[in-house]
Amino acid sequence: MSIIFFFIIFLILGIIFIFSSPRLSPIPYFPSNKKDLPLIIKALNLKNNQAVFDLGAGDGVVIFKAAKVAFEKKLNTKFFAVEINPILILIMWIRWLFHPNNKNIKIIYDNIFKIDFKRYTLQVTRYMFYLYISPWYLEKVIKNLKSKVENFFLVSYFYPIPKMKVKKILEGKNKVFVYQI
Repeated sequence: MSIIFFFIIFLILGIIFIFSSPRLSPIPYFPSNKKDLPLIIKALNLKNNQAVFDLGAGDGVVIFKAAKVAFEKKLNTKFFAVEINPILILIMWIRWLFHPNNKNIKIIYDNIFKIDFKRYTLQVTRYMFYLYISPWYLEKVIKNLKSKVENFFLVSYFYPIPKMKVKKILEGKNKVFVYQI
């Protein structure tokens, strides 16, 4: 009985460590509100020959919903869920196994501040990035994006991006901001 108790305590402490360690998860996990998913999908403006990156994908709620919509519309859109938290990566891998469009979804264990996006795409005509991260990290991620990708669209959930001209704002439970860079 005491071995099971200590195992459960050890497991809980391990999970707390993973979610609170700045090295393993520098951005806190807050999933996008499911009520806003239709707005987010609309903002992503899914098309053929497009690469959609969810930076800090969390449990993948946005990327898996978008991939399902693309599958239903018979689009060849490629989806990339970028996450650094190993627990959330595991959750996404399990979801990926049962997704009808899993051939077009790639789960990437990487740092959103350093990732080289072109390494994961082949012959796409459009890059779309989805962000729902703390405002103090937005500029750092955008700096990385601008240094590695030209002419892209960006969808920011909840937080507007300072010093950038917004192309469109969609309002639901929270705001969805669309930018063209």
